[in-house]
Amino acid sequence: MNGEQSMNIIEASGLGKCYGSTWALRECTLAIPAGYVAALVGPNGAGKTTLLNLAVGLAEPTAGGVAVLGGLPSGSPAALDSLAFVAQDTPVYKNLSAADMLHLTRNLNRRFDQPYAETRLGELGIPLTRKAGKLSGGQQAQLALTLALARRPRLLVLDEPVAMLDPIARHDFMAIMLTAAADDGVSVLLSSHALAELERVADYLILLSRGRVQVAGEVDGLLASHRMLTGPTAEADKYSERPVVHVQRGEAQTHLLVRAAADDPVPPGWEAHPVGLEELALAYLREPGAAALPGPARGRALAAETGEPSEVTR
Repeated sequence: MNGEQSMNIIEASGLGKCYGSTWALRECTLAIPAGYVAALVGPNGAGKTTLLNLAVGLAEPTAGGVAVLGGLPSGSPAALDSLAFVAQDTPVYKNLSAADMLHLTRNLNRRFDQPYAETRLGELGIPLTRKAGKLSGGQQAQLALTLALARRPRLLVLDEPVAMLDPIARHDFMAIMLTAAADDGVSVLLSSHALAELERVADYLILLSRGRVQVAGEVDGLLASHRMLTGPTAEADKYSERPVVHVQRGEAQTHLLVRAAADDPVPPGWEAHPVGLEELALAYLREPGAAALPGPARGRALAAETGEPSEVTR
């Protein structure tokens, strides 16, 4: 693992943001390692956009602190030079042509790869002379992504980038984002409600609930440490071998999502099945009191709080 991959793209310690008397984000302690496509998931009002805005320097924290890219203060010139952010409404100036948008972005940034941007828009069939307001929703999203990637960032932050796109445009957007992450070594942090899409692209998961981090970790590790048990409802309340995250009861059968490895013993009369990312995320979202949090990962800002990985807590 090289130095770029061994750092954290985002480190938050006791991070909070209060609007009036309402905490949008509270006591957020988090370390996201570089080299991942990290998915930020949670219900509306969970604090996803607030966390992203704090990370990219668009908001000031009420409590705690956040750093990016190995310790750079969020919002600092060094941080802004090395990250790109696409906000929730994929902002482009509707009355400017694609060429004008490239020109504007080039003049507002110290680094901008004009040939890359022009080539990419050509491959996407987006005419440089067409006004952004005349482009389809998918083309506007691709234009915004092109502007971000042409800045050659080390960290790409996307807030609900596919929320308003049709299935084909959503698939194409995610595919190009993945290609950029793989080819250029860009770390990605994106928030989304599209769990089915995230299952295809994400390899790191952060789940927010009620303004706090509920789940964080590598997707493979999280999936490997959970199993769905299916068995008789009459026996469900007797299961106590491993922590139970969520219970779905039927008349005859009950499904238990539990913290368990593939080789953990299965109770007599029960069957164990692997879980997917969508199934795992939904189970935790239905149980706000449950959590799966690792100890802080390689974070200078978090060094004082280092601890062992926790089991599910209820």
